[in-house]
Amino acid sequence: MWSLTDTTEDGSVRKLQDTAYLTWIPKDIRATKTQNYLITTKKAKTILLQLAFSIGLSSMWRFPYLCHRNGGGSFILAYILMLFLLGVPLMYMEIIIGQWLHVDNIKAWKLIVPWLGGVGYASTLVCILVSLYNSVIPSWSLFYLMKSFNYPMPWDYCPLVKDINVTDFSCLQTIPHQYFWYHTTLQASGHIEEGIQTLVPNLTLGIFATWLFLFLIIIARLKISMLRLIFSIILPYILFLCLFIRGLFLEGSVASLRRIVTIELSTLASMDLWRQAGGHVLYSLGLGLGPVITFSSYEATSDNFVKVTSFVALGNLLTSMLTTSIIFLVLGFWATTSGHTCVKKSVSKLTQLIANGVLPQEAKPPENILLLPPLDYLNWIIQLPKHLQDQVIHLSISCSIRVQSEKFMEGPGLAYAAFSQVVSLLPGASFWTIIFFMNLLITGIDTLLTLLENIVFSLKNSTSIFKKYSWLAPGTTDSHPRQKKKKDPVLLQALLIDLNVPASALVVICLGGLLGSLIFSSHPGSYILSLFDDHLVPLTLIIIVLFENVALAWIYGANRFKEQMFSNLGSRLYPSFIFFWCYVTLPMLVALLAICIMSLHHKDPPYYIAWNSSTSQEVKQPYPESAMGWITFLSILSLLPILGYPLHHWWYYQDPIIDSTLEKPLSFKRTPMMATKPLQWPKNPKTKSDFSFDDKAEETEDRASPNSSQGFSMSLRRDSSWFGLPRYS
Repeated sequence: MWSLTDTTEDGSVRKLQDTAYLTWIPKDIRATKTQNYLITTKKAKTILLQLAFSIGLSSMWRFPYLCHRNGGGSFILAYILMLFLLGVPLMYMEIIIGQWLHVDNIKAWKLIVPWLGGVGYASTLVCILVSLYNSVIPSWSLFYLMKSFNYPMPWDYCPLVKDINVTDFSCLQTIPHQYFWYHTTLQASGHIEEGIQTLVPNLTLGIFATWLFLFLIIIARLKISMLRLIFSIILPYILFLCLFIRGLFLEGSVASLRRIVTIELSTLASMDLWRQAGGHVLYSLGLGLGPVITFSSYEATSDNFVKVTSFVALGNLLTSMLTTSIIFLVLGFWATTSGHTCVKKSVSKLTQLIANGVLPQEAKPPENILLLPPLDYLNWIIQLPKHLQDQVIHLSISCSIRVQSEKFMEGPGLAYAAFSQVVSLLPGASFWTIIFFMNLLITGIDTLLTLLENIVFSLKNSTSIFKKYSWLAPGTTDSHPRQKKKKDPVLLQALLIDLNVPASALVVICLGGLLGSLIFSSHPGSYILSLFDDHLVPLTLIIIVLFENVALAWIYGANRFKEQMFSNLGSRLYPSFIFFWCYVTLPMLVALLAICIMSLHHKDPPYYIAWNSSTSQEVKQPYPESAMGWITFLSILSLLPILGYPLHHWWYYQDPIIDSTLEKPLSFKRTPMMATKPLQWPKNPKTKSDFSFDDKAEETEDRASPNSSQGFSMSLRRDSSWFGLPRYS
């Protein structure tokens, strides 16, 4: 450490430490270094948020059971093709739109094609539907987390029962983890027609806790630091790697991994497989829901948008493959240890317990029990005295006396049943179980928080209810739009968007979400969730993304968009992406839409996985006609803004006078098509525009000021008022 000396007035020598060096650095240099650091930090945080949303519940919960249901390796191949041919180009499109316009999802499509401004409202409605049924998933994690404090784990053995009858022996005919899922967690009914007359108490309390927690996070503006964000991404990988290594040592588990690399041509010929693969690509990346555009518009994501898109897509694929591998290892273990193997292990354990004095001699199995069919072991237990039946059932091995195949348990609960199995086999199972299900709970809350932020922020800027709050930019709390507080570096530790909405509005939103989610906590709630997740949401997302693709590539024009990117963002669009938007993604979306419509109106109705408690087996049940009617109704309701907004635009705003406020759809004077000098993007493209969309007087003042660089330029390059797009100048 160096030092300098200085002489004071009294002649004494004063030592200057190296900290004085900072005062010699010019203030503009120090400000530039600080600004660059803050911009880099916000870039990293935005990218991590995109990655965290992509590798959330969609990769840990949804992808594995879809892969298991659709043939393993065949589904993975279809998903990879869809991911890179459909998902990456469309995600690149949404990221670059957010970076270009710096507005939320609703306003972005109003600006690009005014008469298709309803696309943003439709995506918000679908985002609401997704948040409703996703709110029950954290309640599952919360229930498993609370049960993790018990030892031994309640899903490792058949539960104790008081009144023994034939139906109570169903636990021995299946895996206890599957039994715990359907009988204890869901308390599932036999079919969806039973209605929602009663709610499951533990799931209802879990949904209430979830929405209460979301409300408290937003209203209190709790901080999420970069360290916590990085930890929430790295911790799941550490846990999954531990589970994967442990799963490799399970009996018969490695053989089941062949299904991941085995591709069956007959399975690839299934249109339903491609429908589910394409729908999951859109769902997992958040395409058509709005978060990609909204969060990309808040701060600069990166100078290389292709790199960001590829990074998020590869992270999604890696997480999906890792979690699916773990579940397939467990499936192989269950298939290997069922049937005769399960009976053999159970008889060996009972013999040992009798030798240790835990069970009386009356509980000793017959000598020839291993030579008989597995179900004869169950008949022997039924003939035992009542006081011994409960003990034998409770102390039985965690396996199924009925022969299971690798295709069993195809429902949405596969991930929870499989993860609870492999976590309980780790050394110090209680600790790892608590950590694992706490991680799943946090992941579910983070996913819901991202969806809720997107919904509230978009509605705040585009709905009259939040009109007086719409001028508040993220990160500000001032009472006047022109008197924003200086951004404090501490704000970098907060949530990405500071919503700045009144508590009463948040109460209404969260209360509505709670009431709307209660249907999924009923006894047939998991079947209704499957109906939404498998058919309603994929169909609506495909239609919304289809309109987005058409709006940008064909109506606004891909080549025009390319010029805008070069002049405004200083970024060149790769010709390959323009080719994909025009000639690859659009036909693929049209084909997916046709498959979805055909699957809903096929002569064989779609099915769901139900639970038959008498045989302890999953069965395929066709959806009733009323369920298909609800799908049609909710689809039309969600997509109604796309059709209604052009009528609203035509009915109320036929006067071709330029109105630059976004409260009204944009209409423009006809101008001759002419080549204009490309407009220059602001010198600091990393900073979000301070333009006030709701203050016409201030907008006029900005336009009159020769130094203003934050207003919109209304000069058009087409002579049609429908295709006008305001650009930053």
